[in-house]
Amino acid sequence: MREVHVNLTGRSYTVAIGAGLLPETGKRLKDSGFSGKAVIITDATVRELYADSLAQSLTGEGFNVTTLAVPPGEENKSLQTAGHLYERLTDARVERGTPILALGGGVIGDLAGFVAATYLRGVPLVQLPTTLLAQVDSSVGGKVAVDHGRLKNMVGAFYQPRLVIADTDTLRTLSEEEFASGLAEVIKSAAIQDERFFQYLEANLERIKARDGDALEEIVYRSVKIKAAVVVQDELDLGLRNILNYGHTIGHAVESVSGFALKHGQAVAVGMVAAAGIAQEMGMLAEGDAARLRSLIERAGLPVEIPAVPVEDVMKMMRHDKKIRENRIKFVLLKSIGNVAITDEVDLSLVEQVLAGK
Repeated sequence: MREVHVNLTGRSYTVAIGAGLLPETGKRLKDSGFSGKAVIITDATVRELYADSLAQSLTGEGFNVTTLAVPPGEENKSLQTAGHLYERLTDARVERGTPILALGGGVIGDLAGFVAATYLRGVPLVQLPTTLLAQVDSSVGGKVAVDHGRLKNMVGAFYQPRLVIADTDTLRTLSEEEFASGLAEVIKSAAIQDERFFQYLEANLERIKARDGDALEEIVYRSVKIKAAVVVQDELDLGLRNILNYGHTIGHAVESVSGFALKHGQAVAVGMVAAAGIAQEMGMLAEGDAARLRSLIERAGLPVEIPAVPVEDVMKMMRHDKKIRENRIKFVLLKSIGNVAITDEVDLSLVEQVLAGK
């Protein structure tokens, strides 16, 4: 087991990473000063896998546990679902000190985090991510949100958890597609900040895909360490933290236009390859580095080309990106593996050309 400390003034917390950690949750919460009630928010699929053992861990330490489950899927990350959860929390007589435990993937982490941030003007949040994508990305850093209309994460807040527990044993129950989706964020982390980590992924990808225990702990630990270092320097996403959005400007647009038929990691993979193509066309990125990125993404079982959606719709959706300033779209582009630049000087006709494969 390894730990990463996210050292924010007045809001520091620990990310615990390793196998067999979920059954220790009750003790960890008690050791952190919590007692009394606890609420688990999860989805129906994850509830069947892990909610009972988590609840037993909590009740064994004297907690009075309420479990709330919502249907799985991005379409349930909504204000309507949040409103339903508020009613259930009221029924359970949740208090300001009652922790909400987000048990699941990125959708549950975002939804339960948004509910925790807004109910009673904020109750404690504990992230218990059960997917690779959530463990390496969405559970760390304090971004919580719900979708609105066709736009992802448009209503949200910055709200840091009190604790993150990433039990890598939960990654063994993921489908191949879901696991590959998480690998997109792992590859992103290495591509933007750490060439040695990128080399590790190139050399050990088969072990990782076979879900070797040591390899899983290594990739989660190194990805979280990269993200934590960035978040500590730019908690509110005003500058440096933008680099974590590599592949996301295009990826979010593709994901939305697909009607969320494409998983988040799959869309980010497409976005990373497209961004590499843009950087190469602009003379920023060597052809060899672009080829390395594309090869690793393909080997991970992820798509590298935009799916059968209208390019003009993707371009239109990008203009709704949250980071637009004065009608200029901000892109994160690779200069080399492990080194990125943030720019709003990208000609949109070039973006359209790359997306169209011309």
